[in-house]
Amino acid sequence: MPELPEVETTRRGVEPHVEGQLLTAVLVRNPRLRQPVPADLAALLAGRRLLSVSRRAKYLLFGFGHGSLILHLGMSGSLRVVQAEEPAGVHDHVDLVFGERALRLRDPRRFGMVVWQPGEAAGHPRLARLGPEPLDEAFNGAWLYQVSRGLRAPIKHVLMDGHKVVGVGNIYASESLFRARIHPLEQAGRIGLQRCERLAEAVKETLHAAIAAGGSTLRDFVGGDGQPGYFQQQYFAYGRDGQACRVCGGEISRVVSGQRATYFCPACQRR
Repeated sequence: MPELPEVETTRRGVEPHVEGQLLTAVLVRNPRLRQPVPADLAALLAGRRLLSVSRRAKYLLFGFGHGSLILHLGMSGSLRVVQAEEPAGVHDHVDLVFGERALRLRDPRRFGMVVWQPGEAAGHPRLARLGPEPLDEAFNGAWLYQVSRGLRAPIKHVLMDGHKVVGVGNIYASESLFRARIHPLEQAGRIGLQRCERLAEAVKETLHAAIAAGGSTLRDFVGGDGQPGYFQQQYFAYGRDGQACRVCGGEISRVVSGQRATYFCPACQRR
């Protein structure tokens, strides 16, 4: 699934092409996504000017003044800038047309989402109870320490809990914990303030590095310009089980926790 860096890469890729532009048409070829695409979407948006392109967690927000179009890429979706007349493929479900250009949602598994939220986007039920953004000042070691007190859950599970902090999925949780030298299965409530500060900083560093590299290639993920991400070439732990640790030379291990594969170095990330 595209995670925060992939979604932010997409946002940065499409924003210069469409922000401030007049939306001239909406083409819905297949409305059967995770939630049905609103039948009146064209009536709501055609002739309106796109005022902003932003992101909240893994959701892209397109602000039109009278409300926001909320878009989620699902498991393998992508949003690309294309020429409006470019023929659509079988998995190209929705086009937002801005004159000669279009934003095209491709979603082979149809787990994505395109919904309309009148007024403020934050009022949508999927956004209303989310935790802080990991790249904002509100997320820091003190916050992580506070929300983890008394928790017996593994720290990796806490990092992936969207009510604690948004957008840190499986890949980037594993990579952040490696950078912070914290075992992914250590109980969150046992991690002290100093290590929480180190972990919060590692989350920020990992996400910034991933965004700079254009995200990771997950299945058929590409950014808004059609280019794949390259952060997977920098992984320290994720997907490298059986390979040598880039730091100590030991062997990277893999366990399954919470039905997710978890990767770590037993030497660098001692419990």
